[in-house]
Amino acid sequence: MTPDQARFAEFVATLGRGPGRSRALTREEAREAFALVLRGTVDPAQLGAFLMLLRYRGEDADEVAGLVEAAREAAGLPEPLGAALDWPSYGAGRTRGAPWFLLAALALAGADVPVLMHGTNRFSGGVGVPEALMALGIAPAGSLADAERQIAETRFAYLPLERILPALDRLLELRELLGLRSPVNTVVRLLDPAGASAGVDGVFHPPYIAVHMGVAERLGRTRLLVLKGGGGEAERNPAKPAVGHLWDARTGRAEVVFPALSAAPPERGDAALLAAVWSGESEPTGAVATVQATLGLALLALGRAATADDADNMASVLWAARGGAKRFAA
Repeated sequence: MTPDQARFAEFVATLGRGPGRSRALTREEAREAFALVLRGTVDPAQLGAFLMLLRYRGEDADEVAGLVEAAREAAGLPEPLGAALDWPSYGAGRTRGAPWFLLAALALAGADVPVLMHGTNRFSGGVGVPEALMALGIAPAGSLADAERQIAETRFAYLPLERILPALDRLLELRELLGLRSPVNTVVRLLDPAGASAGVDGVFHPPYIAVHMGVAERLGRTRLLVLKGGGGEAERNPAKPAVGHLWDARTGRAEVVFPALSAAPPERGDAALLAAVWSGESEPTGAVATVQATLGLALLALGRAATADDADNMASVLWAARGGAKRFAA
């Protein structure tokens, strides 16, 4: 074994010892271990064992915080890129349709709120963000520097994960080989490549909410709103009440209950319908309600609204006045 492989074996052993002897990695251990993974100096067998042991034990906030720190360091993330809102998009819903949350992000940008969306929709059964952007005539950012330029010029950028840290993107691809997601899915959602002052995040399974909140607290993030969203995205179903879990560095944790806004559930739709809704050529009730409901989430995450009702009222006005955002149109 190489020295790096020998060191990494200690971390695998810590996670995999028998009942009463194994434990989660400390934040420092997780940071060191994941740095070795991202440098590509561990054996593939070690990597598979490491990821599946992390999954089997269950995600731990200290551990995930260390993984996120290692990923940010490996990506060489610079000073904040000028985004006010971090919007991860890594959903893998098999029954998803169009990414209506994208229109909420663009409406915010049109209202002069800088947004960085990042992610990959490789495992989604619906329309991915890159495909939707193509229908809107918007090019993804090719690098962190390009994302910073786009944010400065249009207040919105979409940065694919592979352009942030290819090694992290390749780890997500192991989902197919291993048959299961790993904590890497949580790491990428909490990466916050822009160093934004607020974030809105969706998870697929409610137990992950506590982990996301704990990591936000440990990493000193200013604000983060997490909810169980459609397909694991930060998207709100307008036909059902939703609970947003808010972390605020000044006031701690809180829950915000968002009411149902419409009897119509989200439209599935395709990229063409999404573009038509954005331009105002089509206004299907479920799609528009989904966009407005999701916009309310983002406004509350940003601290632009104090209550769910205020956020929803503000979202309705902002969506109706999105003409300034038509610069994104094809």
